[in-house]
Amino acid sequence: MAGCCGCCSAMKPRYKRLVDNIFPVNPQDGLVKSNMEKLTFYALSSPEKLDRIGDYMAQKLIRSLARRRLGVVFIAMEALDQLLVACHAQTINLFVESFLKMVQKLLECDEPDLQCLATASFIKFANIEEDTPSYHRRYDFFVSKFSSMCHNGLSNKDDRRRVRTSGLRGLQGVVRKTVSDDLQVNIWDSMHMDKIVPSLLYNMHDPSFGTVDPESPKDEDHPSYVAETVFRDLICRASYGNIKPLLKPILMHFDNHSLWVPNNFAVKIFTIIMFSVQPQYGHLVIQSIMSHLDTHAKSDSNIKISIVEVLYETVLIAAGGSVGPSVLEVFNTLLRHLRISVDSPGSDNSPTERRFQESVINTIGEFANNLPDYQKIEIMMFVMSKMPQSTEEDMEGGQMDVQLQTTLLKTLLKVATKYKTVLMSNAFPSELLRPLLRMSLASDPGMRLIVQDILHTLIDRHNNTAKLTTVRIPKDISQLGLTVDKCSRQDIMFMKRVGTSFYAHLYENMEKESNRLENYKALYCTMALISIEMGEEDILVELLRLALDIQDLAVSSQHLTVAYRCAIHAMVAAYLNLISQLTSIPALYQCTAQVIETRQEEATHLLPEFAFKEFDITDSMEYPSLDNLDPSYLFEQSAISEALDSSGYDISKLNTPFSEKVDFMDIDITFPQLERSSSTSSCSSLESLFTMERQTLSDEITFDSLKKMLAEDSHDHKEEARKRMEILNVFKKAPFEEIVARSEAKSNLFHNKLNEILDNISTGTDSPDSGIRVNGRDPVPVFQMQFPDLFVY
Repeated sequence: MAGCCGCCSAMKPRYKRLVDNIFPVNPQDGLVKSNMEKLTFYALSSPEKLDRIGDYMAQKLIRSLARRRLGVVFIAMEALDQLLVACHAQTINLFVESFLKMVQKLLECDEPDLQCLATASFIKFANIEEDTPSYHRRYDFFVSKFSSMCHNGLSNKDDRRRVRTSGLRGLQGVVRKTVSDDLQVNIWDSMHMDKIVPSLLYNMHDPSFGTVDPESPKDEDHPSYVAETVFRDLICRASYGNIKPLLKPILMHFDNHSLWVPNNFAVKIFTIIMFSVQPQYGHLVIQSIMSHLDTHAKSDSNIKISIVEVLYETVLIAAGGSVGPSVLEVFNTLLRHLRISVDSPGSDNSPTERRFQESVINTIGEFANNLPDYQKIEIMMFVMSKMPQSTEEDMEGGQMDVQLQTTLLKTLLKVATKYKTVLMSNAFPSELLRPLLRMSLASDPGMRLIVQDILHTLIDRHNNTAKLTTVRIPKDISQLGLTVDKCSRQDIMFMKRVGTSFYAHLYENMEKESNRLENYKALYCTMALISIEMGEEDILVELLRLALDIQDLAVSSQHLTVAYRCAIHAMVAAYLNLISQLTSIPALYQCTAQVIETRQEEATHLLPEFAFKEFDITDSMEYPSLDNLDPSYLFEQSAISEALDSSGYDISKLNTPFSEKVDFMDIDITFPQLERSSSTSSCSSLESLFTMERQTLSDEITFDSLKKMLAEDSHDHKEEARKRMEILNVFKKAPFEEIVARSEAKSNLFHNKLNEILDNISTGTDSPDSGIRVNGRDPVPVFQMQFPDLFVY
């Protein structure tokens, strides 16, 4: 019988004999290395036999596995690993199929040792770079099996740990093997990502093995550490088109397992993502989180707070271009959620809704921080465009609008804190300044206070705001530590152009009966910052005129309480003390100090120490009467004029009461109405312009007259609307020939009138249209007149 067996063995093909010889008689002796070397040499010299060697070894492994001869199984896998590493022939694909078949058989076993053995062999295979691609090889089974191993629940903790670790490393091997080869299976498909990503997150969050101490040495076999390593590797390999398919199962995992509240784990995961993803793809992560926030628009506020906080943390880590190409879309989405929160019932009294709103505002601020300065201004204008515009009467009845406006103003303030002002004209474009000043006159004192804070942030370039928040009268302003720099010419021109509007709104703010102490402090700070940042001579004179008018308001006002009037007197004293020392005019400082000294001796209730004490400002019982104040308690215009005149200042503006000055910003807003007039009245418009010029020279324009003119515009608007409808109907219904004839007639009439006016100007005749009679004197030709800048285009 022995001879027969030997004869049969000798009749086997050589490759089978070489394979048989690597197995010892006793499996515990391990692989026969000398015979393994012969088998390797034969495989290298005859690569066409590799597929047969693989098939034969697979048969032996399956047979041994069925007979539970595990020692032979381990030897067979060791031999396969060595052959796989040594051989790189073009026919190795056929050998790999046999190898993967054996790995699959081992993974299907329930023994942890065999599963770990198969995983180790697969990882070695994954690290091999093949010379030729394989178009038909699939890894669906391995993705599913390794993912299930990651969720292993064996009762033995050590076995459970080994199996989970093997599953995690097996997934890493699958990713490495497939992600670099476009001809392989697309591992980024949702069917694979939906298995891989939750498996990694489950092990990173599973507390059954305890948490990894960040200060202790890394345990490379801890499932949490291995899962994090694999997760980082997966994120690093993701390209532009694969970011969103990778993030979707992450977000769904947090939803399905209620991991948003608390959000510590979510913050950790997205921190890892932002540090691992390629920097140019960071904005895709942010967009995915924002899209996911849209799906939770009606969810519990705590979930939305957590998502926004995660978004905030990702923005902190992101690079400057993280917002992506659609900047306004990002802010529009956040502002939409902010409005939904404000409009939700009971949001005003809900702490969670307020937390959510604060989180959104902080996130918007961080977004803006990553933008260049010019885009920050655009974002502020964009936020202002979302502001519900309503009259003061509407504000009083619309609490919801007040809440929304307050929230948007806080958002605007947050963005403003990220902006660094260089030139005032850049920081205050008209599209931002006009609505901002309009909001400064809102009926709600809290809103007015936020607007002043925004102005402080944008005006202050030297961090002086914190030093001016308290209204006080230091004998030497050097104690305040203010930083004063020379004002640029551009800022001077800007302030000359819009300064009157600033002053008008500051003055009207003083008149508000709903003011609080904080409002007066903020107004004082605004005036002081304007003096410091743009303290040119003419501007300082106008600010002094404003302070004197505010003092007159406190003296003559009948609707303000005594407490308010005392606060205004104290604020004016503090401001004049500051500005007198900034100008370094001894005479001005002397007359200011004299009034302050008199108040300290006889009228302390007109000083900040008394007027800004922390008690109920609406209680007037503790305040002395302000009727018939002694003139020595007040700052006299004549004394200030004399002091300025002695130092060479132009005091003409100081002698003009502020209430009679024209608000040029209101005029800029009103004048476009002339441009909207109908083309059918071209000649009448020209005549009305000359009529308006005559009235400008003969009539005195006052602030009250402008307000009256604006109040009377409603009738004109209705008339204009009626004329527009007539023109519209003509163009809709009239024949084309009739429209052309009308246009030619009106054009000829206009040209004739214009030629007549030009002829009168050139000849200098004394016709009624050739000149304008001023104060009863002879007519002055139009071409010799000095028109105000307002009428020069």
